[in-house]
Amino acid sequence: MVPYIKRKIIKKKDAFFEEIDDFIAAEKRLRVFINRRDFMSLYCTPLMIKELVAGLLLTEGILANKISPDQIRIVDGNEIRVDLHVDEEILKESLVVSRCLGGITFHKEKKFKKIKDDFSLSVETLNLIFEEFQQKSELFRLTGCFHSAALSDDKKIIAFAEDIGRHNAVDKVIGYSIFRGIPFTGKLMVVSCRISSEIISKCARWQIPIIASRAAPTELAIDIAEKAGITLAGFVRGDHLNVYTNTQRITSVTSNCIIN
Repeated sequence: MVPYIKRKIIKKKDAFFEEIDDFIAAEKRLRVFINRRDFMSLYCTPLMIKELVAGLLLTEGILANKISPDQIRIVDGNEIRVDLHVDEEILKESLVVSRCLGGITFHKEKKFKKIKDDFSLSVETLNLIFEEFQQKSELFRLTGCFHSAALSDDKKIIAFAEDIGRHNAVDKVIGYSIFRGIPFTGKLMVVSCRISSEIISKCARWQIPIIASRAAPTELAIDIAEKAGITLAGFVRGDHLNVYTNTQRITSVTSNCIIN
């Protein structure tokens, strides 16, 4: 499975036109069958499919028990088929087309425990993590068509994923971390996109204490973050930073002060 194709295009620059090879993001339909039942479909980048499926199903509470990569069978063709066999009854919730490019979320009331993790980061460390994050975003630099997500501690990025769907990228990072037994306590979720209520809810589900983005959050995302005890930071760009909720986790090394 490849994440992009090469295609000849006509490019205009100033008054000149030229034919060049351009890199185009691949987009495939993913169909998920659980215990031979056609359960859901979405569109995604054909990378880290097992991580995507596990992250989505476990985060949304569709599966109660953790699964292993060996339980997931993938057949790649014109579309990607995933077969998953589990020893639990699956109730299909009402699906809502909410994520870009045909992704899904579920109509299900979500209740989260308030996060009391005392994990904190300095502004300087956060900027270093974002520099590493941007360096890893190779598919975006190649095509301009990918979202990125990553899980980091206070030193380096531990899990990273790119996808045409922003929610997909977060689910891939979560699935990767679950498969490898990486705990979510003392971690930061970094995303390249706007922070929506769904992305905040995913972090709240796994008790991730900090989420940060180069972009802005929505009003509902801020509300959920406040209630869930998540530190929400946006517009992380060089010397600029907005902290919207639970500001005590973002500190300054130079002054050793908490941002108020």
